Amino acid sequence: MKDLSTYFVALLCLSASTLLAQNELPRITSKDSIVKSSWNIGLGYNIVDDSGDASGDLFNIKEQWNTTAAPNRINVGRYFKNGIGLEAIGAYNTYQIGKRIEGRINTEQIDYFSIDTRVSYDLNRIFGGKGWFDPYIGAGFGYTDANNAGTTTYNAVIGFRTWISDRWGLDLNTSGKWRTADTGTNHIQHAAGIVYQFGIEKGLSKRSLDKLAIIKGMESERQRVADSIATVERKAEEAAALAKRLAEEKEAVLLAQEAQAKINAENKIKTNLENKINNIGFVNFDLNSSYLNDESIQVLNKLVVVLKDNAGVHLKVSSHTDSRGKSSYNKWLSDRRVKRTVDYLISKGIDAIRLKTASFGEENLLNECDDNTYCPEEKHRINRRSEFTIIKY
Repeated sequence: MKDLSTYFVALLCLSASTLLAQNELPRITSKDSIVKSSWNIGLGYNIVDDSGDASGDLFNIKEQWNTTAAPNRINVGRYFKNGIGLEAIGAYNTYQIGKRIEGRINTEQIDYFSIDTRVSYDLNRIFGGKGWFDPYIGAGFGYTDANNAGTTTYNAVIGFRTWISDRWGLDLNTSGKWRTADTGTNHIQHAAGIVYQFGIEKGLSKRSLDKLAIIKGMESERQRVADSIATVERKAEEAAALAKRLAEEKEAVLLAQEAQAKINAENKIKTNLENKINNIGFVNFDLNSSYLNDESIQVLNKLVVVLKDNAGVHLKVSSHTDSRGKSSYNKWLSDRRVKRTVDYLISKGIDAIRLKTASFGEENLLNECDDNTYCPEEKHRINRRSEFTIIKY
């Protein structure tokens, strides 16, 4: 009777497992991810409505909107995971003749400038929408020179970005600008432009997180059914599983030992090569000179022997100066020193592809001998050097 009940339990678990297997789990794809944080830079058009009655006739393009033929707005922003964005915006415009400005028909062309900063909030953080459509609101302050009068302003913005790809999109927004003093005007800015996104960090949207929770729930249910089946079968399989596990553990130990032995051997080779090159020492230069003296040539000849004996070694050759002289001159001098050092190695048969160069001027002194410290010539000489670092072996 006991064996019969066990059989029916196993059969029930197997049926449940088959039913779950027939329903494929949903998957998290690239469409489920959104940009959580990034840098943005945008270029587009700034449109100014300074008619004095923008709220009553917001889309009177012919009589109230002012813009230029060329792009006249640039913005740079940083957007964070919490939905907050910080932006700086600069815009240029021209009040056109015949447009309504502060309730009057404009009779002369007048330049318009504005520099603004604002804090915005991505509404997708509330609604959990997809990343291709990003509505936002914001507020900030700035300075505007409009209608021949300058003033600081309080600003409020509403807009949205729509993304064509992960990096490129369109930005459309409208800002209200209210003066903080008696000079200047209250007016509206509309903006439309292209935005480029970089320094991107992605994550799942709110809806995708819900989807992920469903997937994990289904996976958990599948695992529960699988565990039920395994419980029925476990006793019959324990001996075989134990033997298999012991064999796998033994193989894993051997593989780990082999891998560690390989790492140790490679580290030993690298250490020996580093010691050989470190024992050769630096190439030192005379004051204000990039030419190789006899001592320097002897050092390089020893280095050539090591490089020829170890054809797989690639070096970074970096050159330096002491602190005396202007930093721009010292940077130029270290460029010359590293070139002469590498040219000599190449002339001795070392392939140029094995040599990477860097020059630092007086940036990396080996002692206290900076511009504010007196040092004898022996100490300054230590800093006038070319040194060698293994980057591949």
